[in-house]
Amino acid sequence: MTTIIDLFENRVNKYPGNPLLWEKKTDTYESLNYTEVREKVRILAAGLLNLKIKKGDRVALLSEGRNYWVISELAILYTGAINVPLSVKLDAGTELKFRLEHSGTKMIFVSGSQSKKIKQIKNNLPDLELIIYLDPQDEYDSNEISIEEAFRLGENFLKTNIADVENAILSVKPVDLANISYTSGTTADPKGIMLTHRNYTANVEQACSLMFIPEHYKTLLILPLDHSFAHTAGIYSFIAYGASIAFVQSGKTAIESLKNIPVNINEIKPNILLSVPALANNFKKNIEKGISEKGPKVEKLFNTALKLAYSYNNDGFNKGKGLHFVKKPLLKLFDKILFSKIRAGFGGELDFFIGGGALLDIEIQRFFYAIGMPMFQGYGLSESAPIISSNAKTKHKLGSSGFLVKNLELKIIDDNNNELPVGQKGEIIVKGENVMAGYWKNEKATAETLKNGWLYTGDMGYMDKDGFLYVLGRFKSLLIANDGEKYSPESIEETLIQHSKYIDQCMLYNNQNPYTVGLIVPNKEALRKYLKENNTDFETDKGQELALKKIQSEIDEYKKGGKHEGMFTERWLPAAIAVIGEPFSEENKMINSTLKMVRGKIVEYYKIRIDNLYQPEAKDICNHQNKNIVSKF
Repeated sequence: MTTIIDLFENRVNKYPGNPLLWEKKTDTYESLNYTEVREKVRILAAGLLNLKIKKGDRVALLSEGRNYWVISELAILYTGAINVPLSVKLDAGTELKFRLEHSGTKMIFVSGSQSKKIKQIKNNLPDLELIIYLDPQDEYDSNEISIEEAFRLGENFLKTNIADVENAILSVKPVDLANISYTSGTTADPKGIMLTHRNYTANVEQACSLMFIPEHYKTLLILPLDHSFAHTAGIYSFIAYGASIAFVQSGKTAIESLKNIPVNINEIKPNILLSVPALANNFKKNIEKGISEKGPKVEKLFNTALKLAYSYNNDGFNKGKGLHFVKKPLLKLFDKILFSKIRAGFGGELDFFIGGGALLDIEIQRFFYAIGMPMFQGYGLSESAPIISSNAKTKHKLGSSGFLVKNLELKIIDDNNNELPVGQKGEIIVKGENVMAGYWKNEKATAETLKNGWLYTGDMGYMDKDGFLYVLGRFKSLLIANDGEKYSPESIEETLIQHSKYIDQCMLYNNQNPYTVGLIVPNKEALRKYLKENNTDFETDKGQELALKKIQSEIDEYKKGGKHEGMFTERWLPAAIAVIGEPFSEENKMINSTLKMVRGKIVEYYKIRIDNLYQPEAKDICNHQNKNIVSKF
């Protein structure tokens, strides 16, 4: 039984001079080693104690990834307080205010770019006593200080009260809360997931049972740190191995920070990257765009190389079996002249990606596996701190969510709580020391999710005969046909997006209707290029119909006679399509902070369009509504 403090102190003692944190504030990355980080953590913890933080107090953290994120969280934990990590994508008026008020946050660390949000709501937060800014402010109100001031207070406190700091550290027990981590709240008020110190350290031990990370390895944390996947897999698992963590250089805007990612990857040369499906898509599209720009000969060679690699690799675990070994010499040549150049764009030292999120299209997995940067799919949820399973270099099956971590029980159950045999699909439930303590101030939701120590995930899946977990989607996302049969739309939506350069986003809908319909956000640039090749544009009637028929033909590839025939039951494919002019985004609240669609909001906003899709004329994609939309492209 250990705490995060025990884990960190043990690793500082074992790897005192190893670099732990890498940050780029000006021109180059500079590192802090394990000993230097511990020193800063202890001083800042002393500063918090000087500011009257007590065990069990909630202290929030609202910042982009940086050294101070990790140092601040550890300092909070060293005092016995609880960190409330917050997404920088939350709006001030409702989302931030709810979380800070609901958690009873007493103090908050805030980065400069987030300061405006907190200033806007601080006077309406009755429990909030102090704001600590991680970046200098022009002026400070009476309830605001800089982080430098907090460090000064800590240094003064340590001169005379060092015993108080040691006592605070010793008071922290494994059962004490480390975080209250809020869900995105897409269907109701966000729920505060209570994660204890032992939840985290147990999950780190479990994660370490999946794979080994050499102490010289580095990762560049692209995902936001409030996200439990980045938190456990990116911070604490790397600390457990004495490895190091780098942060994306913060830009003045979110777009500027995004543009820094490829630059920072080449500077840090990470050995492992954490990814989610949306990021994986972007990486893949950028690689394909780069190949396309080199001309048709290179593109043709690349596609030939990919095809050869796909057939040689199979599903990973059966790579190169049988007569496939004869392809190895040619594959080595392709790797030297093509794939190694792509890897160089990711720093040249990337061993693998770990992909979070339940559904990463198998074609994307095959793509990255082929070019020598495997994207090993994993599965988990915040309520389990979050890691439940993952593929790894030593053991993997593409298309699956991997094998289970050690010291975790998993069952697949039916609606009556009966355990189902291998191969049958039902709800995934798990039991282990990584499972949350419950939801903060929400006994009803806790009772619905935790039953006899089992965490009911709300995800549908099955185990195969080789011990690999397959996750099929959320029960809440299931669509229901008019005969009552249920199906998950997520794999269909992901596949349509992956396999078509003309489709950027897709949401299927069926609420006990005669057929399924779809909302599609097209890739305007790809369609514009297609129309130009056919000597027309969006302004003409011919161009509008040609663009719409192109989208329809991409769907038809999955129907009888299409090249992907049989991949999905045809009745689940959209029989009518509404083309949407505006992407689903975080700005319009149709995508949440974990980059998943907020189905309820989308259905509510497009209710009239969806209702119209059940009119006879809507089955012709070239109907007047769709033509009007594409005419504005």
